[in-house]
Amino acid sequence: MIRIGTSGFSYKDWVGPVYPEKMPAKDWLCFYAAQFSTVELNVTFYRLPSTRNIDAWLRKTPDDFLFTVKAFRGLTHERENPDFAAFADSIRPLAEAGKLACVLAQFPNSFHPIPQNKEYLKRLRAGLEKYPLVAEFRHAAWARPETLELLRGSSMGYCCVDEPPLRGLMPPVAVATSPVGYIRFHGRNAAHWYEHADPAERYDYEYTAEELEEWLPKIRDVEKAAEETYVYFNNHPHGHGVAGAKVLGKLLNIERKEE
Repeated sequence: MIRIGTSGFSYKDWVGPVYPEKMPAKDWLCFYAAQFSTVELNVTFYRLPSTRNIDAWLRKTPDDFLFTVKAFRGLTHERENPDFAAFADSIRPLAEAGKLACVLAQFPNSFHPIPQNKEYLKRLRAGLEKYPLVAEFRHAAWARPETLELLRGSSMGYCCVDEPPLRGLMPPVAVATSPVGYIRFHGRNAAHWYEHADPAERYDYEYTAEELEEWLPKIRDVEKAAEETYVYFNNHPHGHGVAGAKVLGKLLNIERKEE
């Protein structure tokens, strides 16, 4: 099964392109969930979610809606004293409600395939053993068969990415290394990937239907190798991700059935 969504749903610049002008922010998730069956939560990267926040997410989404949560930055970017148990406990209500798709561990470009980092991946897997886990690498040095074998051996998913073809970035490899297939569309804004005044400029890109068509056979390959496949659009500025997700849904003949 393939589920398509976006990376995050709470953006002020979506008012107009995505959300009606006078719609209050508290209604955004309900509106979003009527169009997509999943979302990738960015907020969990910055802070552990409160029970109150999770209760609201559960209340505002249908029973079949699933959340992917991005691992807290203390587990992926800082890593000095990772509190795996605290993060695992914070997202437990989502899992108990049957609405947790998986955890995305997005590592920084500085995270290279050296022995201690490979060992850290095993620690992370053990620390979050109760949840489906997917790793996203940013440095191209990870683009090698050994990485895929490491993930398979640790029952971790591989995050396939579409991003600018710049030196040092991960190539658009499509593969599944666990029951969870995972694909992220970051946009192809090469001009502003490294040079930008605002980090959001990196993802300011609107995919054409032709560019998304390139991924159709790759997505189908991942779908065949996985039990569940999640596709998220991270090109969020100005609602570009929503537009891309809808186009891809039509290309794959996947439409959200509104209740």
